[in-house]
Amino acid sequence: MKISRRVGLILAAIAIVGALIGTYVVYSGQAAQRSALTDRLNRAQSVLPVLINQKEDLQGQLANAQSTLHISQAEFPQSIQSIEYGEYLYEIARNCNVQLASLTFPQPTNKTVGAVTYSVVSLSLPVSGALDDIFKFIMALRTDARFASTEVTAISMNIRETTTATINVDVYAHKG
Repeated sequence: MKISRRVGLILAAIAIVGALIGTYVVYSGQAAQRSALTDRLNRAQSVLPVLINQKEDLQGQLANAQSTLHISQAEFPQSIQSIEYGEYLYEIARNCNVQLASLTFPQPTNKTVGAVTYSVVSLSLPVSGALDDIFKFIMALRTDARFASTEVTAISMNIRETTTATINVDVYAHKG
């Protein structure tokens, strides 16, 4: 069976129309994708400056936080040397005209505050002297730069001719 020339031309025309329709469908799909991608790109480009500013702000905040961390860590000693702190305490007691009866340094314990772990030495400081001098001693402990990482936790007093007091303090050291 031989296909006539006319049928061949009709089949060729159908094939060409089919190819054109297929090309149009593919082109339309790609045009829609291109349009969607262009829209996404435009939105991303409009958000980009905001994100860059946020990144710069966050980097500034990080730098400030790291600086604050380093300053805070500098306030805390790396370790608590009992001889050194004992000398400081006796010096402050002499300057405040109080008698420091005895001083023992227990082993440090760990204390976690938030995400930071500190080494803490809890001291009991038995002092005697005039009431005003004991208050000067307590204030000196709270304001002396060498005891910046020290917290006065309790004070018990016995007021007589010679006032005695037991001052409990925690000395914090940064565990690096």
